[in-house]
Amino acid sequence: MNPHSPAHAGPSEMVSSFWRNRQLMLQLTRREVLGRYRGSLMGLAWSFFNPLLMLTVYTFVFSVVFKALWRTGEPTSRMQFALVLFIGVIVHGLIAEVVNQAPGLILGNASYVKRVIFPLEILPWVVLGSALFHALISLMVLLIAQLLFNGGIPATASLLPLVLLPLVPMTMGFAWLLAATGVFIRDIAQVTGIITTVMMFLAPVFYPVTALPEQYRKWLYLNPITYIIEQARAVLFAGQQPNWIGLGVYSIVALVVAGAGFWWFQMTRKGFADVV
Repeated sequence: MNPHSPAHAGPSEMVSSFWRNRQLMLQLTRREVLGRYRGSLMGLAWSFFNPLLMLTVYTFVFSVVFKALWRTGEPTSRMQFALVLFIGVIVHGLIAEVVNQAPGLILGNASYVKRVIFPLEILPWVVLGSALFHALISLMVLLIAQLLFNGGIPATASLLPLVLLPLVPMTMGFAWLLAATGVFIRDIAQVTGIITTVMMFLAPVFYPVTALPEQYRKWLYLNPITYIIEQARAVLFAGQQPNWIGLGVYSIVALVVAGAGFWWFQMTRKGFADVV
């Protein structure tokens, strides 16, 4: 926690920092979530109505205006189409919210860098905690809609947390990397919005992977959200078990990304005060 002490950047420090500061992260995450709705008439209720409104809009625009079809060989209703699309939006929104905020995290909390001995490495966790809260509310809306309009939820839906779990270290790795680099290269904050938009269209958010010619499908899996979206749809709508081997490989890659991002953050944090 002392910026003048030798940096500890190994995996053990990454885990121990999370555990050591868990109460502080919880408090800051709660403040982040409540602060977003402070002053509004409906307050925290907006976290429920926002995804409900977005689900309604997606249903109307893609199934009524564009008359889009989910080309999987099986007929889909307008609501089914919207639900399949919505889970892709939720997964993308989770990582996009963190990545877009990460480059300005240290710059936006300069007082923590200059005046206080503070565990700066937890700031990305706070943003991720807020994003996870809103993603869970959106998932609640999705499951309620699936229960009402599809008549039930498959038992495999209970495996969804295991499917989404590897996205957490993957997102944190990007967040630590961007938070540290954004201190020294301010232009990164201007680029992340473009990158996350490209990620949305180069992932099966609005279309299935099978909609692409076979020679292009493998390139979509370079996008970190593609595999998670596909597995989430399998357990939520198809009633299928996730590909455990694939999830295991993804988890290993995600942990490597998290470790690399944390290492870079810890190695560069001594220079934050000089730049901020």
